[in-house]
Amino acid sequence: MSGLRVADFDFDLPPELIAQEPPPQRGQSRMLALDRATGALTDTQFAQFPSLLRPGDLLVINDSRVIPARLFARRTLVRDRRQPSGLVEVLLTEPAGDNVWRALVKPGKKVGVGERLAFFAPSGALVLEAEVTERGAFGERVLRFAPVDDFFRALESIGHMPLPPYIRRHDEDADRERYQTVFARRQGSVAAPTAGLHFTQQMLDAVAAQGVEVARITLHVGLGTFAPLRVDLVDDVRLHRERYTLPEATAQAIQRASGEGRRIVAVGTTVVRTLEAVAQQAGGAALQAHSGETEIFIAPGFHFRLVGALLTNFHLPQSSLLMLVSAFAGRERVLAAYRHAVEARYRFFSYGDCMFFF
Repeated sequence: MSGLRVADFDFDLPPELIAQEPPPQRGQSRMLALDRATGALTDTQFAQFPSLLRPGDLLVINDSRVIPARLFARRTLVRDRRQPSGLVEVLLTEPAGDNVWRALVKPGKKVGVGERLAFFAPSGALVLEAEVTERGAFGERVLRFAPVDDFFRALESIGHMPLPPYIRRHDEDADRERYQTVFARRQGSVAAPTAGLHFTQQMLDAVAAQGVEVARITLHVGLGTFAPLRVDLVDDVRLHRERYTLPEATAQAIQRASGEGRRIVAVGTTVVRTLEAVAQQAGGAALQAHSGETEIFIAPGFHFRLVGALLTNFHLPQSSLLMLVSAFAGRERVLAAYRHAVEARYRFFSYGDCMFFF
């Protein structure tokens, strides 16, 4: 039992430091480096990232692709005929079976079980239809979609990028590219693995030129990343399930690096959660390629088995992600680094600057 409270991971953040737009060019971010051995902080630029890597490091990236998960629908079966069948906002959160998705719905009170939702293209063509089959807490619904030839292509034609709630604007065409990593391949995230947003292909080439090996995992990010923690004690925190895949080539690369004492560098907390979950599951045995789900929660006191360095963005106060980086580098050091970042006017959250813990 840690005895820590969620409130122990709070910090003051001026709202104007929350980045509302990405930097003009991908990769032009500032970076705050923290040496875990000494606690020393260095203000630098992400362009200097390769210089902080070592020949032989294994850099692990998350190749999940963000889907345009925010949709707008019209109710076609309205129980209360006094209510107009206006637009309903639907945010897909995770698949729950064939043609079935969990979703958040606004206005949730008006959309009950049995309601039918129709999703139209700007041209007026009907693209998707769904029935509400279950109702959950906090506006959650389960939607069963009528089968279509290519569901993700349909989403691309009518969906909007699911920018986080702290970005106080509507998504724009540019977000289709900028809220996506350059190495995104496998569709399924409803939020970007944001540490990867800083990378360009030129940066990946520069990393390889340093003698650094690059490997991929897939972890599909759900809205649990942004969900407020509705408990007071850290020991009571429970996270949503997340789907991941550990490819064979990556499992072998991790085994080699670990066996040879080479450092494993995680690009983002999604990579940390995946690597530490599969290591925990393996219990010391060799890693095997597989797909699965994890609810791993990492907070101070956690024993890291694989990750030796971490690149990540700045995280929300009182969040599970801030607890994760505090587990990796120490709560007091992390909070001190965040206070420095505020004073130095770093940009925070998804489109903001980054930290490198080494």
